[in-house]
Amino acid sequence: MSSEPHGGAGPTDGLGPARPFVSSRAPATLTVGVEEELLLVDPLTRVLSPRGPEVVSEAAGELGDRVGTELTRYQVEVRTDPHTCLKEAAEQIRSTRVAAARAAARLGVRLTSTGTPVLGQTSPVPITPGARYAHSAAHFRALDDEQTACACHIHVGLPDPRDAVHVSNHLRPWLPTLIALSANSPFRDGQDTGYASWRTTTWGRWPVAGPPPYFESSAHFDDLVDTLLDAEALIDRGGLYWDIRPSHHLPTIEVRVADAALTPDDTLMLAAVVRALTATALERIRAGEPAPRPAPEVLRAACWRAARDGLAGTGIDPLTGHLITQTTLVERLLHTIAPALRRHDDLDHTREQWQRLRAEGTGAARQRAAYRQRSSPHDVVDYVISATCPQ
Repeated sequence: MSSEPHGGAGPTDGLGPARPFVSSRAPATLTVGVEEELLLVDPLTRVLSPRGPEVVSEAAGELGDRVGTELTRYQVEVRTDPHTCLKEAAEQIRSTRVAAARAAARLGVRLTSTGTPVLGQTSPVPITPGARYAHSAAHFRALDDEQTACACHIHVGLPDPRDAVHVSNHLRPWLPTLIALSANSPFRDGQDTGYASWRTTTWGRWPVAGPPPYFESSAHFDDLVDTLLDAEALIDRGGLYWDIRPSHHLPTIEVRVADAALTPDDTLMLAAVVRALTATALERIRAGEPAPRPAPEVLRAACWRAARDGLAGTGIDPLTGHLITQTTLVERLLHTIAPALRRHDDLDHTREQWQRLRAEGTGAARQRAAYRQRSSPHDVVDYVISATCPQ
């Protein structure tokens, strides 16, 4: 729910794609930064703990502004600085989680990284004090009452802010594959939902959420956001909850489609893939290549299927509507971005992590494996606590 921490043309008439925007700058090594929304639980009952603001205050001495509150008192948010080197980002992802977990433990609670809470929650949820959160609760009502979804947001720096909406267009067809890769929210109220990413499904209830539209230009984006603000579908520009959004004050693109990642390694793979997708999009924009335009209905269906099944079984190719194995879709993505991964020195690491995911499964699959040991949701919570900050 947080706003960004970092740093009019109308639609076409349907007769063909708009003339592609051509960037004047070549993409350099891109920066990447990560935000992770995390849940607090009581280690005895394994239910959510409303001590978020206290944990933030406790952790701020070590983390400063790299830790903050979220909409509900059940949550905290941790974030990294922008990095060009993935190894440095990895170290900060791990150290930031560890520092927040230590602060939580000093207050008698535990940190968990999962897209939805495993065990039940009260409704309405306890809202964190603050004018913006109070405004949101009054405006969106029961949507906020049930809001405990946690995501992983990847921010990629852009050499030219005019590229942002065009990068968004190029990234849209890959959203279902990113959902499948990052699925980590199979449980709700102690029950298996049958979905690998239940968070994705519930998040779609917000008025400005899910896959963004295709933008004809920066002016089209600005006009649409102004319309949504005038219509009071947004309380401010930080309330754009599309799966991809350009920053309203910095030259970055934010990809928000993923569940909170179970482990630091899961977060790191996602960051590498999103940065490489962005770099690949910039290359294609420079070359004047138009972005693919999947039908919104097919793209939405592909996101639903990816949220349901994760990496298991088949997904929907959003460009053709055909069913295809999710692993094939991931392999297609990795093949597409391989040059950008190599240029950022991330190729070997990403291949290793992909092989790990194929062997171990997504976070959702690993949560389910923990449940199968004794059919106990308590075991799932304990597993998630240990996986959030592995030794």
